[in-house]
Amino acid sequence: MSQQEQPRRPQEPVKYGDVFEVSGELADKTIAPEDANMMQAAETRVFGHTQKGGTAAVMQSAATANKSGGFVQQGDATDVAAEHGVTVAQTDVPGARVTTEFVGGQVVGQYVEPMPVGTTAATDAETLGLNLQSAITIGEALEAAVQTAGNKPVDQSDAAAIQAAEVRASGTSDIAPGGIAASARSAANHNATVDRDEDKIKLVDVLAGATGKLQADKAVTRQDAEGVVSAELRNNPNLTTHPGGVAASVTAAARLNEKADI
Repeated sequence: MSQQEQPRRPQEPVKYGDVFEVSGELADKTIAPEDANMMQAAETRVFGHTQKGGTAAVMQSAATANKSGGFVQQGDATDVAAEHGVTVAQTDVPGARVTTEFVGGQVVGQYVEPMPVGTTAATDAETLGLNLQSAITIGEALEAAVQTAGNKPVDQSDAAAIQAAEVRASGTSDIAPGGIAASARSAANHNATVDRDEDKIKLVDVLAGATGKLQADKAVTRQDAEGVVSAELRNNPNLTTHPGGVAASVTAAARLNEKADI
């Protein structure tokens, strides 16, 4: 094979922001071999194996390309992954188990596994004061987003989605002063003026105890989910929803309510 026919190395490394919906410092980090190994180990601990086509597989593919391109070496790890960890967490909500994968505290993958009533989800739901014979409400869906994306800084897309959820829960277009929609909008405006993510207001600060903060609540329907998803998409410059975020949580709740037929 002549020199002209030799395969050319990629000109740029594959970064987290190229394959995952992440922000801040992590988005600019090159995916390294040890990052992928840590995610593979975390998936294996939780699932018993790595997920086919899942987060670990994507990271391994990216790390291999980066190694072939000479951007990283075997054993390299990004400082964000090394300092803040690569983890896989599971949260049981009524009717489902939500598995969320994190790198440096940011969500890079999520799986929702339906679970029949009477599994371990029942115990957790009872502890949280949830009734598995009842449909999941909008407030409960918003609280579930805290478990999967609580550390995400609130932005305008989050605020829009939360407002849409509150409006559908209350049945009125009026935004309650001091309610979660007003708090989310204020948080998004504040965060737009702050540079460092650690100084920004997070979803957990707005949505913790959401059920008690809503003036009214209702079971999540497919129409509710569509409205929340539409609001989040319209206010995201990339026209995407955040993995494990408000729209994703409300959508999962609507799907579970439909499957349970309650």
